[in-house]
Amino acid sequence: MKALPHKGDRIRLVAMHDDPDPIPAGQLGTVVGVASHGIGKDAWHQIDVSWDSGRTLMLVSPPDQFEIIAGET
Repeated sequence: MKALPHKGDRIRLVAMHDDPDPIPAGQLGTVVGVASHGIGKDAWHQIDVSWDSGRTLMLVSPPDQFEIIAGET
């Protein structure tokens, strides 16, 4: 399983699926919070992100894809 980000982590969006107005791939942002739902193979996560562009759209993982580029210092 891919590591989940934590509040304060910096992330880069790889792909956002199924959103009518998605954040563009490559956009950077700071994680504001993470909520996990379900257990095992049915688990999914809401990742609240403050995007550098000014938007505050959440990621849903899966299916949205991101990479953690820096942890909170």
